[in-house]
Amino acid sequence: MLDIKRIRKEPEEVRRRLASRGVAAALDPVLKLDEQRRTLISESEELKAERKRRSPEIGKLKKEGRDTRALQEEIRGMGDRIRALDEQCRGIEAELEQQLLSLPNLPHGSVPAGEDETANPEISRSGEIPPFAFEPRPHWDLGARLGILDLERGAKLSGSGFPLLIGAGARLSRALVQFMLDLHTTEHGYTEVAPPFVVNADCMTGTGQLPKFREDMYCTEGDELFLIPTAEVPLTNIYREEILEGPLPVRLTAYTPCFRREAGAAGRDTRGLIRVHQFDKVELVKFARPETSCEELELLRADAEAVLQKLGLTYRVIELCTGDLGFGAAKCYDIELWAPAQERWLEVSSCSNFEDFQARRARIRFRDGDGKPQLVHTLNGSGVALPRLIVAILEQNQREDGSVEVPGALRPYMGGMEWLTPDS
Repeated sequence: MLDIKRIRKEPEEVRRRLASRGVAAALDPVLKLDEQRRTLISESEELKAERKRRSPEIGKLKKEGRDTRALQEEIRGMGDRIRALDEQCRGIEAELEQQLLSLPNLPHGSVPAGEDETANPEISRSGEIPPFAFEPRPHWDLGARLGILDLERGAKLSGSGFPLLIGAGARLSRALVQFMLDLHTTEHGYTEVAPPFVVNADCMTGTGQLPKFREDMYCTEGDELFLIPTAEVPLTNIYREEILEGPLPVRLTAYTPCFRREAGAAGRDTRGLIRVHQFDKVELVKFARPETSCEELELLRADAEAVLQKLGLTYRVIELCTGDLGFGAAKCYDIELWAPAQERWLEVSSCSNFEDFQARRARIRFRDGDGKPQLVHTLNGSGVALPRLIVAILEQNQREDGSVEVPGALRPYMGGMEWLTPDS
């Protein structure tokens, strides 16, 4: 959430940066409501001061034996007006908070300008696009031939977008999770967490999913608990409404399933594993000091890239321009894997610095050098998501006979298995 004090102090600068995201007009109702709120507060405070000044006169008039009814009526009228103003102010404040919650974060000054994803610059590339002497098969064809991916039965169980992994496919998924958790905890300094897979509305609001993305979420009836769209939500909210007393940065990692309705995404990438409603992911979350959060973002990105490097996969890194940034991100890198059969890049990780955007919503603070509580900066990134990772492993490592080579880094997690074949 943006700081209303900053909006009030630098309205044109905030508007300019929101304009780079195409939402400058969203600032207008915020400024209007804030002005109304301050006007109401000013009038209420003036009346309270006047009432305080005039009230002692009642006792003075009584001592003099004079009639106090007119003055008492006047003061009662002040009280009635004060209560009406305060009630009106509370309504304005609630509306203002909703408007603030709907505003996206301001892009960091280093983010390249651009209207959409076509303006995202490529930062780096690792590996060569693998050449094939044959026409590479798509992962859904490979998975079916190998007997490790059954999309039809998955749809029978839960509907489209809920894939079913079987045999070596399920083992591959489990191996990837174990491999990534071991890598991040033993080499990158993250603490592993096993969080709940459902959270309350406060958690979803704290990280920015609510209120804007409610339709994209799965929600239980009655108690309104939300199936998590990413482990970012429970990990970040571990410290909601707390002051971090230990040294920063704090680094957390977790495996969870993730659930997303993705309302409005029907018809887009619906075949195979490219866009699904349930998927597994290993998430990375950091809590950092404001002065080091940019550096921590680069380290976070490197941690996610290390997964792909150790698996020997071809990937690239792009930086998101202002018009393509996610709702809460101030700066973001996307890591994309090459999918040979589709001849396209597929996002497998987004690494973002939210600065104090989430911390203000969730009231997460740390103590500065003077011991004063300040808002922490939060960062997160996929380390990484499994569906498109499996897509790249299958498609980049396939052979003409339909077999798939298992990356060397995964073989210890798969009982020494070197190849995925129909009988594996």
